[in-house]
Amino acid sequence: MTWFKKLGGVSMITDPFGPLEWRVLEGLWDRPEAASVRDVHPQFPEIAYTTVMTTMDRLHRKGVLDRVKRGRAFFYTPRFTRAQFESARATDALKAAFAGEATSLEPLLSFFVEAVGDHDRKLLDELEALVRARRADLEHKRS
Repeated sequence: MTWFKKLGGVSMITDPFGPLEWRVLEGLWDRPEAASVRDVHPQFPEIAYTTVMTTMDRLHRKGVLDRVKRGRAFFYTPRFTRAQFESARATDALKAAFAGEATSLEPLLSFFVEAVGDHDRKLLDELEALVRARRADLEHKRS
């Protein structure tokens, strides 16, 4: 069971998002308050109003957006913060990787270590300490 399903949403593994859905989510995360399709559509001048409306409705049905009706329009807000959403995506990706063959994890883990090292040397040291602590814990449980 994924984090989203626990909160009443949908897993990104079982229900992936398209490019426009990601763009709409990004646009809503950048707003301080709920937005209607009319508010969001100017960010997508190359896309039909009805396509943006359908996309926002689809995100609502996927459990990613909350909405309330004000007058004749729906106003949408993301159900999760960007950080919560990214955390859930990472969790789903790791679960999918661990469900496969062990050899499929090596590229993922290699990329992760490289990305952490590129981002923050101190964070890489913290990751190393976590790995050592986990190994010590496993050794303690075996004895």
